[in-house]
Amino acid sequence: MDFAAVVENTGKAIDLAGVAVIVIGALAATVTYVSRILRRSPAPDLYREYRLRLGKAILLGLEFLVAGDIIRTVAVSPTFQSVGVLAVIVAVRTFLSFSLGVELEGRLPWQRARPDHRPAGPPV
Repeated sequence: MDFAAVVENTGKAIDLAGVAVIVIGALAATVTYVSRILRRSPAPDLYREYRLRLGKAILLGLEFLVAGDIIRTVAVSPTFQSVGVLAVIVAVRTFLSFSLGVELEGRLPWQRARPDHRPAGPPV
């Protein structure tokens, strides 16, 4: 097996891991959410906790997907066109990650957390 094939397969494996993280994280968050609803457990922030868990799974999965794209594009065929396409993909995914992070935390990354502000997640 040559270098290009190894790198391509490694990139695909990392992409698969990213998709698996998103799917498994979404399923786990949904199962937890539904089971708590069915048990009628009193949780005023149940939906917020569900969104936080789902958002974290998506963010982690996006990181894997970006890594897979970088490995395949830069290591196998670093042409100007492929690097340009990679830049657009990374920009879109970075914007999605940034937007999800702001949505989950309720603040911009460079802002300090207010002492009276609770993030969108479960109480710690």
